[in-house]
Amino acid sequence: MITRRGLGDIHMGVRLDDIDYFLAVAAHGKVRAAAAALNVSQPAITQGLQRLEKELGFPLFERSSRGMQLTAVATQFRERTQALRASLGDAIKEAADMHLGELGLLRVGVSPLYAQRLFVPATVALHRQRPAARLRLMLNLNDALVAALRLGDIDLSINALPGVIPPDLHALPLMDDALCLVVREHHPLLSKRRLRLADLVDAQWILPGPAVAARRSVEGRLAEAGLPPPRVTVEVSNTAGGQLNRLVAQSDLVSIMSESQLGMASGQGLAPLPMADARFTRTIGALTRKGVPLPPLAQRFMELLEETARGEVGPSGPAGPARRGARRPARA
Repeated sequence: MITRRGLGDIHMGVRLDDIDYFLAVAAHGKVRAAAAALNVSQPAITQGLQRLEKELGFPLFERSSRGMQLTAVATQFRERTQALRASLGDAIKEAADMHLGELGLLRVGVSPLYAQRLFVPATVALHRQRPAARLRLMLNLNDALVAALRLGDIDLSINALPGVIPPDLHALPLMDDALCLVVREHHPLLSKRRLRLADLVDAQWILPGPAVAARRSVEGRLAEAGLPPPRVTVEVSNTAGGQLNRLVAQSDLVSIMSESQLGMASGQGLAPLPMADARFTRTIGALTRKGVPLPPLAQRFMELLEETARGEVGPSGPAGPARRGARRPARA
């Protein structure tokens, strides 16, 4: 209950929810619409208005078959009350955010492929909303991220989702982004009229380690075609792969790269192999531990990741329509 002095020396006890009821009816013009907007019953709205009118000492609405019309004195009262209510709401949110930021630490694991596309915009938006929040980032490949998640070292990971979600993990799909086998532009393989996987038998590769899902995808695709595993000349570990795209662009090595990266600066000088077997469809999303409640800060970050994937959040704030390749997520 808010107690204050007003209207001369009248001492008033005004309930905050009654103010909200009044403002809702003033905005919607009908008790039924206001009740629906606030998700409360119509009798609760009616009783709230009666309490407020009794406390103020003057009527707030003229009631008719057309709805609820503000009285002359209530019109000015609404303008002042609306501004005060907004200020109070901002103050409450700011205090809650500060408290959350002081007590909360968000621990996120991110695949380097999706740091710019998903993590950065969502983090910028989170920082604006929770300026006191602290964040700890782990940048690594999928296998290391999932291991850290299971150990409880991070709250969530952003990476390619496994084809079958493990029973101890929960997946939030965010966007589709295929992996492609890539070579330098003007590579001899690109000149073949009908390129087949068998043409890669003698190729030399640059790939991540055997524990990484992308490497296993390549080996599995070759094995399905009855071919030997790739001849890996350069094996990369941790997050080094993205730094070695220039090596692919200046050699005859074959590598694997996300389709979204091909359209960025990191994909300059590279081309995907033109065959269906050289493309691996996959879903990018966020993983959390099943049965382990997320802290409020992490919950909000997950919401911002969904908004980012839909194109509603960008590095500089709200964005326009969703970018090509993103899709509206559906919870797994």
